[in-house]
Amino acid sequence: MALRLWARGFSSAPAAAAASSLLRSDGYIGGRWVGAATTFPVLEPASGAELRRVADCGPAECRQAVSAAASAFGSWKEAPAKERSALLRKWHDLMIQNKDDLANIITAENGKPLQEALREVLYSAGFVEWFSEEARHIYGDVISSPMRDRRILVLKQPVGVAGIITPWNFPSAMITRKVGAALAAGCTVVVKPAEDTPLSALALAELADQAGIPAGVYNVVPCSREKTPSVGEVLCTDPLVAKISFTGSTATGKILLRQAASTVKRVSMELGGNAPFIVFDSADIDRAVAGALASKYRNSGQTCVCTNRFLVQKGVHDAFVKRFAEAIQRELRVGSGFQEDTTQGPLINEKAVEKVERHVSDAVSKGARIVTGGKRHSFGKNFFEPTLLSEVTTDMLCTQEETFGPLAPVLKFDTEEEAVAIANSTNVGLAGYFYSQDPAQIWRVAERLEVGMVGINEGLLSSVECPFGGVKQSGLGREGSKYGIDEYLEIKYVCYGSL
Repeated sequence: MALRLWARGFSSAPAAAAASSLLRSDGYIGGRWVGAATTFPVLEPASGAELRRVADCGPAECRQAVSAAASAFGSWKEAPAKERSALLRKWHDLMIQNKDDLANIITAENGKPLQEALREVLYSAGFVEWFSEEARHIYGDVISSPMRDRRILVLKQPVGVAGIITPWNFPSAMITRKVGAALAAGCTVVVKPAEDTPLSALALAELADQAGIPAGVYNVVPCSREKTPSVGEVLCTDPLVAKISFTGSTATGKILLRQAASTVKRVSMELGGNAPFIVFDSADIDRAVAGALASKYRNSGQTCVCTNRFLVQKGVHDAFVKRFAEAIQRELRVGSGFQEDTTQGPLINEKAVEKVERHVSDAVSKGARIVTGGKRHSFGKNFFEPTLLSEVTTDMLCTQEETFGPLAPVLKFDTEEEAVAIANSTNVGLAGYFYSQDPAQIWRVAERLEVGMVGINEGLLSSVECPFGGVKQSGLGREGSKYGIDEYLEIKYVCYGSL
């Protein structure tokens, strides 16, 4: 496939013909492709070039999608679990068959390197496969009754229409992690994808249609940044919507929670993080450096669980910083995601680059030292050099805020108690990592870190089988795993008397 041409205009490359059916510009409502009065541009982060114009759906189209989902819910919830499972499996199979085209779409609209985009597609399809199997494992209970003439049953039933609001950093996987669980449970959905990356959501809609998922079960309402608040408000306040699932910033999550409270909706929230990465004196430094590189610089630091603060014990601090800098310079290459040797693509937009610049500038002004990187990359305006700072302190913005970019600040600490205190000193708690070879310390720190997910001697921890979510202001609920489907189920107690 002529990747460069494909990225510049999709259909302009003859080799992109096979992908043309996945490239949609309209909303997908009630099994039909629906336009809007206006459109908005989807831009390629690497160049700023316009990739495509997409229907700018507003509150009217969103209500239409909610109505379609509500109408479809009556029959979808009654479909046998085996039938829902088979349809989800077909959807998964089509994603695998079209994995290269889906990856190209992700790289074009998100910017991440093509091989990383392909891994996302496989990860994304994995959620659909997992929940296709979980659909047949929704079990209730029979409880022993305290009375002879009664039987007590517990049923699990789908909550109803689910509003799904997803971010741009994983434009495919963040949809399937939610939608796979919802559809397996018997819910129908309305997806509001991020305005920066709607093409992946629409491609998934095309494949869902090809898989035979019934009209109205999966709906997509793309919209611009300007219309996002009003569309989100419809999803959060419409009484036909029973559930909201959102991944994004803590600030936006609080707004959605307030709006959803008006109709007491079920909510799942996967919000911001400030992940600590602790390296203790007993750690295997080479493994810690490898884990740090993977945790920090995947997707150019634009992941919810990427490390935001490195805490390194004084006995290994200098050795870790030296080897980490060497690894950054040796293994990371900045460029367009369509270049074969690229490991670091662009940030999503210039606003994201400005935030990294602000964090670096603040840290340096307060005494931090730039070990490597530290400025915009010459490849383009949305590119920033992979950056490592040392002599960082807790009063710097880069330790207090989630940078969401390729910036690794390193703080030195003396004791285990100090490290845990610094790690827990934020109001969020999504993921945390630490490296140690002391078994007693491993148990202590794993239990004391105030996060929803802990990586021990491991920098990458996400998988479809494991519960993903945080504590404190990092959110509510869990996604993926056997627990993820429970977020879309109501528990009904049935008392059968007069026996």
